Amino acid sequence: MTRKILVPVLAFTGVVVAVMQTLLVPVLKDLPRLLDTAPGNTTWVITSTLLSGAVATPVTGTLGDLYGKRRMLIVSLAVMVAGSLVSALTSDLIPMITGRALQGLAMGAIPLGIGLMRDLLPGEELGSAMALMSSSLGVGGSLALPAAALVAQHADWHVLFYGAAGLGVVCTVLTIVVVPEPPARARGRFDVLGAIGLSAGLVLFLLPVSRASDWGWTSGRTLGLFTAAAVVLALWAVLELRLAAPLVDLRTTVRPAVLLTNLASITVGASFLVVSLVLPQLLQLPKATGYGLGQPMVVAGLLMAPLGLAMMGTAPVHARLSARYGPKGTLILGMVIIAAGYGAGLGLLSAPWQSLVLVVVLGAGIGLAYSSLPALIVAAVPVSETGAANGLNTLMRSIGAALSSAVVGAVLTSTANESTLPSLQGFRLSFLFAAGAMAVGLVAAVLLPKGRQASKRERAVSM
Repeated sequence: MTRKILVPVLAFTGVVVAVMQTLLVPVLKDLPRLLDTAPGNTTWVITSTLLSGAVATPVTGTLGDLYGKRRMLIVSLAVMVAGSLVSALTSDLIPMITGRALQGLAMGAIPLGIGLMRDLLPGEELGSAMALMSSSLGVGGSLALPAAALVAQHADWHVLFYGAAGLGVVCTVLTIVVVPEPPARARGRFDVLGAIGLSAGLVLFLLPVSRASDWGWTSGRTLGLFTAAAVVLALWAVLELRLAAPLVDLRTTVRPAVLLTNLASITVGASFLVVSLVLPQLLQLPKATGYGLGQPMVVAGLLMAPLGLAMMGTAPVHARLSARYGPKGTLILGMVIIAAGYGAGLGLLSAPWQSLVLVVVLGAGIGLAYSSLPALIVAAVPVSETGAANGLNTLMRSIGAALSSAVVGAVLTSTANESTLPSLQGFRLSFLFAAGAMAVGLVAAVLLPKGRQASKRERAVSM
């Protein structure tokens, strides 16, 4: 009985954690007034969650391998609940940023969930379970939009955080009751210096990516942080290569199967964020612009919800396709669907029903691609490194999303009309960028080596 509800519990936890990323999107434009601060300062409310989530995914994955994945999952959820309550009890900028950063630390729950599935499930159930868990990252972000919009429109905005805290408590209780602790553990000690170096390098890299549209891509601050990130990450790599038990086994990550999968993950993460950024704006722009669709915030959120539902619905389909064609073939199929969806989207921007068609097609493609990634990673790394490897893979998706956000933001700003509203040209250029990212991802996917055949366990991952 426990095994039957293990996958739903872990997948639900992944969805809840992913909700934290888009929780405040419906009230983003009102944050300067709500927090009594300048508009430029409120971007930190979103950026802090992105940065802490990026840092948490590889670190908590490694901690799970060493000290127990279930234990680290419970810790991650507890931190998320604490962060939600901090944000719920304040209307000041600094405490709000602190709470949002604590919420972001829970992003490590997704690679931990994938690791738990590999440790606890038989091979014939593993492929579809990991597909569902991997898709939860996008499902949560999509479903949060209409739910958060509805709450924000009819209740005090702090209710969003109380709701997040309540969901976190539910997930914690379910994890304690349903999820056992696997006996398998990695050997060694936690690489504290490596964790500090990776965290510093990621923050130095992602911070200018997130803020370059405000600071300027060629400003001294942006270029200085990028330079500092390169230096810190280079020194970190030298350190990791010298350690017997590093935070990230770089020798494993440069294997073609792992390296190319992570490159593909960056492009899929980028493509997911483009539709999430572009369509809500198009749907809500007034019809007086000549291209805006004039929909209320809640309706726009509801039209975006099928993106997540389509991603979730692909999990069983992925299992059957992957059993026949392998996760590499399924990844390629998903990327082709994404590229075709964005190509068709260039002409499907004139009516709400067209947006609905577009999100369903893109959701199906992104769901197939997301579902294939953990199977490829799991088949390429030892069991003892599952948590760390999936944490790094999840990080690659986050980096892709951050880069996409920066590019789309720059495109929409540079092509804005006289009233500073995003233009139809900007939306189409954003779609072309997403299609181009898929072209790069397809090259990486095609170059992936064929799966190894020696291990029955690895073959079962695709079943």
